[in-house]
Amino acid sequence: MDIKVLGPGCHKCKMLEKVTRKAVEKAGIDASVSKVEDMLEIMKLGVLTTPALVVDGNVLLKGKVPGVKEMIEILTA
Repeated sequence: MDIKVLGPGCHKCKMLEKVTRKAVEKAGIDASVSKVEDMLEIMKLGVLTTPALVVDGNVLLKGKVPGVKEMIEILTA
Protein backbone atom coordinates (compact mmCIF):
# COMPACT_ATOMS: atom_id res chain seq x y z
CA MET A 1 0.00 0.00 0.00
CA ASP A 2 1.33 3.44 -0.95
CA ILE A 3 0.19 6.18 1.44
CA LYS A 4 0.88 9.87 0.90
CA VAL A 5 0.17 12.58 3.46
CA LEU A 6 -0.31 15.88 1.63
CA GLY A 7 0.31 19.24 3.24
CA PRO A 8 2.72 22.15 3.36
CA GLY A 9 3.94 21.44 6.91
CA CYS A 10 1.29 23.02 9.11
CA HIS A 11 0.37 21.57 12.53
CA LYS A 12 -2.60 19.58 11.16
CA CYS A 13 -0.45 18.17 8.36
CA LYS A 14 2.16 16.96 10.85
CA MET A 15 -0.56 15.46 13.04
CA LEU A 16 -2.08 13.58 10.09
CA GLU A 17 1.31 12.10 9.27
CA LYS A 18 1.82 11.06 12.91
CA VAL A 19 -1.67 9.48 13.17
CA THR A 20 -1.20 7.69 9.84
CA ARG A 21 2.16 6.21 10.83
CA LYS A 22 0.77 5.12 14.21
CA ALA A 23 -2.29 3.48 12.59
CA VAL A 24 -0.12 1.62 10.06
CA GLU A 25 2.11 0.33 12.84
CA LYS A 26 -0.74 -0.55 15.23
CA ALA A 27 -2.74 -2.41 12.57
CA GLY A 28 0.32 -4.12 11.09
CA ILE A 29 -0.43 -2.76 7.62
CA ASP A 30 2.26 -3.33 4.98
CA ALA A 31 2.57 0.21 3.64
CA SER A 32 5.02 2.94 2.74
CA VAL A 33 4.09 6.33 4.15
CA SER A 34 5.50 9.49 2.58
CA LYS A 35 4.93 13.20 3.14
CA VAL A 36 4.32 15.48 0.14
CA GLU A 37 4.84 19.19 0.86
CA ASP A 38 5.27 20.55 -2.67
CA MET A 39 2.05 22.44 -3.49
CA LEU A 40 2.42 21.77 -7.24
CA GLU A 41 2.57 18.01 -6.56
CA ILE A 42 -0.42 18.30 -4.22
CA MET A 43 -2.44 20.18 -6.86
CA LYS A 44 -1.49 17.57 -9.50
CA LEU A 45 -3.33 15.07 -7.32
CA GLY A 46 -6.43 17.28 -7.46
CA VAL A 47 -6.23 18.36 -3.84
CA LEU A 48 -6.85 21.96 -2.80
CA THR A 49 -7.61 21.37 0.90
CA THR A 50 -4.93 20.09 3.23
CA PRO A 51 -4.11 18.01 5.04
CA ALA A 52 -5.11 15.18 2.78
CA LEU A 53 -4.53 11.45 2.64
CA VAL A 54 -3.93 9.58 -0.63
CA VAL A 55 -3.87 5.79 -0.63
CA ASP A 56 -2.79 3.98 -3.79
CA GLY A 57 -3.62 7.08 -5.85
CA ASN A 58 -7.08 7.64 -4.32
CA VAL A 59 -7.82 10.68 -2.15
CA LEU A 60 -9.52 9.28 0.96
CA LEU A 61 -9.42 12.25 3.31
CA LYS A 62 -9.24 16.04 3.05
CA GLY A 63 -9.18 18.83 5.62
CA LYS A 64 -9.32 16.81 8.84
CA VAL A 65 -7.26 14.68 11.18
CA PRO A 66 -9.00 11.53 12.43
CA GLY A 67 -8.00 9.56 15.50
CA VAL A 68 -5.88 6.43 15.22
CA LYS A 69 -8.91 4.09 15.45
CA GLU A 70 -10.74 5.92 12.64
CA MET A 71 -7.55 5.97 10.55
CA ILE A 72 -7.23 2.19 10.89
CA GLU A 73 -10.83 1.86 9.66
CA ILE A 74 -10.07 4.15 6.69
CA LEU A 75 -6.94 2.21 5.75
CA THR A 76 -8.49 -1.24 6.11
CA ALA A 77 -11.84 -0.56 4.42
